[in-house]
Amino acid sequence: MADDGAVTLYSGSAITDAKKKPFSIKAGMAQMLRGGAILEVSTVEQAKIAEAAGACSIVVSEQVRRGGIKRMPDLSLVKDIKRAVSIPVMAQVRIGHFVEAQILESIEIDYVDESEVLGFADENNYINKHNFMSPFVCGCKNLGEALRRVREGAAMIRIQGDLYGSGNIVETVKNVRSVMGDVRVLNNMDEDEVFAFSKKLAAPYDLVAQTKQMGRLPVVQFAAGGIVTPADAALMMQLGCDGVFVGSEIFECPDPFKKVRGIVQAVRHYNDPHVLVESSCGLEDAMAGINLSEDRIEQFGQGED
Repeated sequence: MADDGAVTLYSGSAITDAKKKPFSIKAGMAQMLRGGAILEVSTVEQAKIAEAAGACSIVVSEQVRRGGIKRMPDLSLVKDIKRAVSIPVMAQVRIGHFVEAQILESIEIDYVDESEVLGFADENNYINKHNFMSPFVCGCKNLGEALRRVREGAAMIRIQGDLYGSGNIVETVKNVRSVMGDVRVLNNMDEDEVFAFSKKLAAPYDLVAQTKQMGRLPVVQFAAGGIVTPADAALMMQLGCDGVFVGSEIFECPDPFKKVRGIVQAVRHYNDPHVLVESSCGLEDAMAGINLSEDRIEQFGQGED
């Protein structure tokens, strides 16, 4: 186990297939992204901007289309982006759609994002991520959900907030505080109370006990949803996250490079007020295009029903 407690080592054959890449290696690959910003992109040009601005990785998604079901991105787009950049590339698959994951793994994708932003392929079952060589990223809203995804083989957890690209960070803050709050409660528990707490969370006891011992989630934890300013990114880091996901709406402004660069710097120097001031200056024009479009307002309203 790493000294900073960001890599989990499992033992036993129950969740480690000798024919596959051990979970500890996949968790270590995810740890390489720690302290960085991951940008969602839908074009090669956006990917190049993200790389030039210092993003640690990019996640490929389809451009927002009105109506219909969002699925795995077009493979030609993924291949074009992989050829255009040198940083790790993620791509999204629908929850439970293991064939989409198999297809992405066959083109040597760096990470697979089993994303709740897309349509569900299976409402009851998530992908068994231990069957894959690629590290998986999964979303959660609370500690129990996070640890269930880790048991399934997720090497990175994305604490998810707003799904509609509204620029509203309130849901993300609530969920991050929920996860961190439960970790603090667990950390102060008597050993005898952990059994009941794991049952309350509906999470595997061994992972709950490991979380208590480490004082944090046993894998890298990023935040996602509504992060559109350097201050938003620094807030997530100061709340205890290891990095942030930034939605593609960040590119809907006159100067996306300046905006992405500011967020990257804020993640790297989240406790340095001088860097945060510098990163936040002169972004009024860069923020001009980041507003709720009519489509997003409609989506957001439907999500509140």
